[in-house]
Amino acid sequence: MAQPTPEIRALRRSLRALRRSLPRDERRKAERAIGNALRHLKLLRRGHHVAVYLAMPGEVNLRPTIEAGWRAGCLLYAPRITSRRRCTMEFVPLPPGARLRPNPSAFGIAEPVASPSARIGSFRLDAILMPVVGFDRHGNRLGMGAGYYDRALRRLRDGSRRWRRPRLVGLAFACQEVESIVPSAWDVPLDVIVTERGIIVPRPQRTHSSPRSSP
Repeated sequence: MAQPTPEIRALRRSLRALRRSLPRDERRKAERAIGNALRHLKLLRRGHHVAVYLAMPGEVNLRPTIEAGWRAGCLLYAPRITSRRRCTMEFVPLPPGARLRPNPSAFGIAEPVASPSARIGSFRLDAILMPVVGFDRHGNRLGMGAGYYDRALRRLRDGSRRWRRPRLVGLAFACQEVESIVPSAWDVPLDVIVTERGIIVPRPQRTHSSPRSSP
């Protein structure tokens, strides 16, 4: 999550409005292409533990991918907000037929109904599919701004679980790409970005120049 400067806040608003403005037919076509690209990554395999998300308005709809994961025997999980004040969340099981309920304290986001003991640590996941508001070719991402994923992945930042790090996959429409995003010290870069134009493997970021954020 980039530093919340006025420029970043304006960029985030612009990108959210841009993805919401996609025509319905264009959005559905793009989401089908994203789903096809995800299948090429072969993440949804029997016995694998993969975190997905239940899309909010404007985000890439993962429902077909979730159903494909169930059919493949993949063990799926979804985020559940534990504290809006502290901006924390956990990953809980999302089995076929899971009962969902809106979180009344977190914008009504749909979440699986599960006991607290059912949660899984992020370091035990094989992959995490993440919605992004914006991204660049270096794997830097803009989220919604609250930092839920950053806190959920904090063990990955300190390297204590580096040997078991899940693959971080950002999902977005191609229009959400920006030239460059200045990362914060606590950010964990994406390993892969998937858009309707294909799979992007981030390239190393040069450190001698000052990166800029632009649409």
